[in-house]
Amino acid sequence: MSKQADRIIIFDTTLRDGEQCPGATLNIDEKLVIAKQLARLGVDIIEAGFAFASPGDFEAVSKIAQTVGTENGPVICSLARARHDDIKAAAAAIKPAAKGRIHTFIATSDIHLQYKLKKTRPEVVAIAEEMVAYAKSFTDDVEFSPEDAGRSDPEFLYEVLERAIAAGATTVNIPDTVGYTTPSEFGAIIKGITENVPNIDKAIISVHGHNDLGLAVANFLEAVKNGARQLECTINGIGERAGNAALEELVMALHVRRQYFNPFLGRAENSEASLTNIDTKQIYKTSRLVSNLTGMLVQPNKAIVGANAFAHESGIHQDGVLKNKLTYEIMDAQLIGLSDNQIVLGKHSGRNAFRTRLKELGFELSETELNKAFVKFKDVADKKKEISDWDLEAIVNDEIQQAPELFKVELVQVSCGSNAKPTATVTLRTPDGEELTDAAIGTGPVDAVYKAINRVVNVQNELIEFSVQSVTGGIDALGEVTIRLRHESRVFSGHAANTDIIVASAQAYVNALNRLFSSLQQEVKEEVTA
Repeated sequence: MSKQADRIIIFDTTLRDGEQCPGATLNIDEKLVIAKQLARLGVDIIEAGFAFASPGDFEAVSKIAQTVGTENGPVICSLARARHDDIKAAAAAIKPAAKGRIHTFIATSDIHLQYKLKKTRPEVVAIAEEMVAYAKSFTDDVEFSPEDAGRSDPEFLYEVLERAIAAGATTVNIPDTVGYTTPSEFGAIIKGITENVPNIDKAIISVHGHNDLGLAVANFLEAVKNGARQLECTINGIGERAGNAALEELVMALHVRRQYFNPFLGRAENSEASLTNIDTKQIYKTSRLVSNLTGMLVQPNKAIVGANAFAHESGIHQDGVLKNKLTYEIMDAQLIGLSDNQIVLGKHSGRNAFRTRLKELGFELSETELNKAFVKFKDVADKKKEISDWDLEAIVNDEIQQAPELFKVELVQVSCGSNAKPTATVTLRTPDGEELTDAAIGTGPVDAVYKAINRVVNVQNELIEFSVQSVTGGIDALGEVTIRLRHESRVFSGHAANTDIIVASAQAYVNALNRLFSSLQQEVKEEVTA
C-alpha cells in the first residue's frame, strides 16, 4: 500500500486540464481569482498550468505560486512534458511557492509510442527515469504520469513506475487519458500496481481520468478501494472532450458514503471524520465562480451543483420532503454552501453591511473592487425590492471578475413587437474613449443588438451558444447571460448579469469580444517579445 493511506488527497487541475476545454480560456487575473477560491475550498494541490506552454501560462503559474502558495496554502504544481526545457520552466514558475511540485509525463501505451512518440519501450523507460531525476534536482515533490496508462501493457506499466519511483517520484499518477476503462477494469489496474510494483510503498498512487463514457467518478471511487489516495479532478468536471472527474461529485460521494469507504482507508467503519480536507460549504460558490469565469454552464440536473440538484417538483416527493428531508434527500443543501437565506440586503444598506456580507460569502475584494461592486449593487437595489446572496454573487462575478474592459456598453435601445421588425441601437465606448454608435435589424431584439455591436467592432465571429438563467426568480429577477462565440478556430466566452435581460445580453457579448481582443493583443505582445 502507498504511503499516507488514511485520507484522500484532492489534486485540482481546473486551471490546467479544465482550461483546455474549448472556450474556457482564462486570463491571469481570472486564474488567480479561481486559485484563491480553490485554496479556500481546501484542495491539497493546485495544478496551476503548463508553464512551458506560453509566457502567459508561465506568468500565471508563477503569480499563483507567489500569491496562493503560502506556507499554510496548497501545493502549487506545474505540468511538464518529460523534456529538459519543460521541467526547467516548471521549476522556475513554482519557485515562489512554499510548497511546489513538478508533474512530468510521457506516454506508455503502444499506440502512443508508435504513432505519437515514435519511440521504443526501452527508450521511454530511460526518458522517464532521466526526467524524473532531473525534476528531482529542483524539488523533492515530483509527480510522474504514464500517459494513457489505461491502455498500456500492465507489465510495461509496472516497469516504468518502478523506475520512476526509484528516480525520485513521490507520486505516480495513473491516467485514463481517453476515458476508456470501466470501474472494475480501472480498479484492477490500481490493484495490479499495488501488487506488482516493488517500491510502490514509497509513492502515493494518484488517478486522473476523463468522462468520455460517463464513468470517470465511478472509476475513481473504485480506484480508492484498490489503493489510490490522490484524485485529480476539476470543478464542475470541465476539461477536454467530455471533461474530467468532477471534484464536487467525488468529495460528496466520499462524504455521504464515508462509512462505506472508511474500511478501505483503514478507518473504523462508523468513523465520522472527513475523508478529505475539503470545506464542503465552499463547493457551490466555487462551482458558480468557475462557471461564470469560464463561460461553461452547469446543466440543471448536474449532480451536487446543478440548479435542480435539491429541487422537488413531484407531489409525492414534495410531501415527503416537507415531512422529513431524509425521505428524498441524502445530503443537506447547506452542506455545499447553499443557504435558505434569500433576503440579505436592500437599497438602504450601507457600504459596511455590503462589505461584511461579501466577506461572509467568501469574497475578498480590494477597496477599488469593493467600490466598483457597491456601485452595481446600488444600481440593482434601486430596481429590485429584495437582494439575495445569489444576486450578490452575480454582482461580484459580473463587475469584478471580467476580462479587461476594452469596449464598454454605453447605450442599448431596442424596438420590437408582434408586428414590428426588431431593431437595436448600440453605443460602445472604445479603449481610446471614443463613442461609436450603430444600428441593425435582427430576427429578435438580442440578434439585432449583436448585429449592431458587430457593425461597431467589425471583427469576424460566430455566436455558438447563448444561455439565460434567472438568479432568484420573480418579475424583477436578476438575469444572467452567458454566451460563447468563435473567432477562427478559438472559442471565447462572456458573462453578464442585469435586471434587463437585453442589456445583460449586450454586456455578455461585449465581454466575450473583449476576451477575444485581449487574446489578440497578448499574441502580438508575445511575438514582439520573441
